[in-house]
Amino acid sequence: MTPEQARHPGGGFNPPTPTTKGGPDYGRFIDAVRKLQDHARAVDAPDEVITEAADTLKKLSALLSPFDADEWESPSGRRMDLPMRGNVLTIPLSYRKTEDGRIEGIARFARFHLGRNNAVHGGSLGMLFDTVLGLTASVLTGSRRQRTAYLKIDYRNIVPIDKELQFDGGIDRLDGRKIFVSGRLTDGDTLLTEADALFVRLKPGQP
Repeated sequence: MTPEQARHPGGGFNPPTPTTKGGPDYGRFIDAVRKLQDHARAVDAPDEVITEAADTLKKLSALLSPFDADEWESPSGRRMDLPMRGNVLTIPLSYRKTEDGRIEGIARFARFHLGRNNAVHGGSLGMLFDTVLGLTASVLTGSRRQRTAYLKIDYRNIVPIDKELQFDGGIDRLDGRKIFVSGRLTDGDTLLTEADALFVRLKPGQP
């Protein structure tokens, strides 16, 4: 076992250590990064504007680069007071556990997640379902550490960007360390996408 594994048994699936690093503006920082990603997909600006933006971004990267930290020290994923713990990678969403033992919530894809013709990119849907079904497996079983073994997605209808969509997920069955889950994404009464997945609980010390 390496020193890193000894310090963090279970790898990145250790329960995150809560932090207030980043201060009161960390959520605003994350939102600004998301908005910049949207502009990067949408902008049709004059050459000189793009040049100025590129220069500004280079300066911003230089401002931040001395403070890059490993995953255990960065506040990303550890800000329990922020949506999705301040992780800029995940699709913005909110969720709750229902009285009948399921997970339900709302997700919204932005311009950054565009494929073509106002439709969400299929890979972004994979990101959403890996998150949603992972939450389903964890929250509904109490499992703290598991990894995705497979994720199967059926694309039923075009998924629009810039619209609040509904999702839900539940446990299909349990088999030892295996957690079989499924879920769906809807727009009102319209089924957009559905998925099923297998998550496997990690053994002690398994990365």
